[in-house]
Amino acid sequence: MPLEFELCPGRMVGGDHPCFIIAEIGQNHQGDLEIAKKMIRVAKECGADCAKFQKSELEYKFSKKALEKPYNSPHSWGKTYGDHKRHLEFSHDQYRELQKYAKEVGIYFSASGMDEMAVEFLHELGVPFFKVASPDTSNMVYLKKAAQKGRPMVISSGMQSMDTMRRAYELVKSINPNFCFLQCTSAYPLLPEDVNLRVIQTYQKAFPDIPIGYSGHETGIAISIAAVAMGAKVVERHITLDKTWKGNDHAASLEPSELRELVNSIRLVEKAMGSPEKRLLNCEIACQSKLGKSVVANTKIPAGSVITLNMLTVKVAVPRGFPPEEIFDLEGKTVKRDIEEDDSVTEEAIENYNTRTKC
Repeated sequence: MPLEFELCPGRMVGGDHPCFIIAEIGQNHQGDLEIAKKMIRVAKECGADCAKFQKSELEYKFSKKALEKPYNSPHSWGKTYGDHKRHLEFSHDQYRELQKYAKEVGIYFSASGMDEMAVEFLHELGVPFFKVASPDTSNMVYLKKAAQKGRPMVISSGMQSMDTMRRAYELVKSINPNFCFLQCTSAYPLLPEDVNLRVIQTYQKAFPDIPIGYSGHETGIAISIAAVAMGAKVVERHITLDKTWKGNDHAASLEPSELRELVNSIRLVEKAMGSPEKRLLNCEIACQSKLGKSVVANTKIPAGSVITLNMLTVKVAVPRGFPPEEIFDLEGKTVKRDIEEDDSVTEEAIENYNTRTKC
């Protein structure tokens, strides 16, 4: 199975395809549909590939006692945790409206299904892929049911062990080959020392037949750019219109100017990754012509002399002579005509020297 798949209609991920950039709106919309639409438009304008939300069916995600628990946080939208979550939860019809708006704007639209019933709704809605949030990556029943829907999957790995990730891989792979893992640390905001970007390489070795990406909650964009340089094929970052707004995620989110800079920087890094082949490039020829060095005579070398290293040195010279990396190959060769001091040593001056690879 190739290391790539179609995540959204017409958009491949993995292989040599561009990094797929997810603008995670989550619940940073404050429960306001118009703010949510504005954030979709901002994601598109900043160059993200996808605007993503979080969908829950609260009675299936939380127990009654969890919903009834008092919630006195400064970020609370209600007296109980249930009141708080209900304020932030869009209805099915509102999701259909957001999906329609995203289509009009021209950006892919998806959501994390935060429980099994939310996955059922998102499947009915026809999202291009399922996002599995970190808390559900260890939920094997959830993973199995989501994989059986047949939609591509993006699976975050926050709070999980490597053993759990192997189990998740084996389960999903046996049902649905079109998925990827995102390295993730579930802390908001995330400190650099807890990012562990090297896990990307661990995943690449352990799961060589799926793309690997990164979901970040750190401040700034440098770490996410580094993840792309390490091979991340999907990058997900939370976005906000204002980091000072009420809500736990805003401080770890990117404002529009940061998202735009992240997208531009990722595309720049992708260009810079280039080819793994080391060779002289066309853009270097002018510099090589001006500064490239040659082997020259350190003293006059009469015709018939056998060259020793003390007869030679390396300088920028005109005309070009032997490249400096071949100076040791000249030792022991016979000169067939005089070479004046400080003159370039050229192939024409050396007897029977026709095996040199020209630069």
